[in-house]
Amino acid sequence: MPSKQDLLDLQFIEARHKLLDLAAFLDRIDRHPGEDDYRFAAMKSALPILLENRPDRARAVLEAFSDPTTEPIPQASFQGAFGAPTPKH
Repeated sequence: MPSKQDLLDLQFIEARHKLLDLAAFLDRIDRHPGEDDYRFAAMKSALPILLENRPDRARAVLEAFSDPTTEPIPQASFQGAFGAPTPKH
């Protein structure tokens, strides 16, 4: 089993890149006019999970972007997904 040092040696630059890319995305969002939507709200709710000391962060982040409803809708308006739970009307 690799040590923490081994993992840092192997994956630190890639993880650093992902964080910088996310920071740049958030900067772009802040620079543009308009209101936040449900996708940005889901992202903001997922970000604090990254700082928690818990063994299931990936699952918790995925759940922050998942629709918790269990009842199917009568008919989909399109084929695909939004990537975050849409607001309920």
